Amino acid sequence: MNPVGNPAGKALWFIESHFHDELSLDDIASCGCVSRFHLSRAFEAATGYAVMRYVRARRLTEAARLLSRGAPDILAVAVDAGYGSHEAFTRAFREQFGLTPDALRAQGHLDNIALVEPIKMDESLLTNLEPPRFVDGEPLLVAGSSERYNCESSSAIPAQWQRFNTIFGKVPGQVGNVAYGVCYNADDSGNFDYLCGVEVADFSALPDGLSRVRIGAQRYAVFTHREHISTIRRTCNTIWNKWLPESGHTPADAPNFERYSEQFNPVTGMGGVEIWVPLQA
Repeated sequence: MNPVGNPAGKALWFIESHFHDELSLDDIASCGCVSRFHLSRAFEAATGYAVMRYVRARRLTEAARLLSRGAPDILAVAVDAGYGSHEAFTRAFREQFGLTPDALRAQGHLDNIALVEPIKMDESLLTNLEPPRFVDGEPLLVAGSSERYNCESSSAIPAQWQRFNTIFGKVPGQVGNVAYGVCYNADDSGNFDYLCGVEVADFSALPDGLSRVRIGAQRYAVFTHREHISTIRRTCNTIWNKWLPESGHTPADAPNFERYSEQFNPVTGMGGVEIWVPLQA
């Protein structure tokens, strides 16, 4: 397989996972294992955006969300979006949305501005899915940060991981250094909760702001995704739309999750991840 893979897909993942950090075109191109020139052409061909224009638009979109909810300190929002002054932030914000940060905060809604949402990544099916192993999983307590998504909005999950990584290792009662991405509370309309978290010994010491999921003992098919994390949706799509229907197994109505071991590198997106799919007995 081509080790470069999809440079635009890798770049999208890297941007969504790090846009609150200082980012340069060189940083993003390094993640994609290509030159600045190659990335610039590949990204624009795939998305219609210049790379750093997309970074800027995503930062300003997240800033707009904070302001619409009444963020009290506009300068703090500006700094978090990568701007050194209120004036520079206001100029960029007005250019992007056609109104000032103060005006958006005063109106308290986003109905009249065009947000730039995360671009969805490749969802085609794999032709060579690695066979799973089967595991009888023990009960598991997971605590962390939870958000509700649907199929269209789930491309914002890397940004959720970006926020959670600031508290990884600091969760009261944390067990080990493995991270979990848990899908649960799914409904018939395609909505689901997604929790970025860690295993904890118990829930008693957790602060009110952290979400928690109790996962019971369960039989799983465990798939290993060895490629860049930006292509995990393709692997998941293949599992649910090809492997499961052809396998004779029936999925259980229980949380399914990704397991990120200490070998996974959240900066490069490499190191592999396991996908645990619950099965009926």
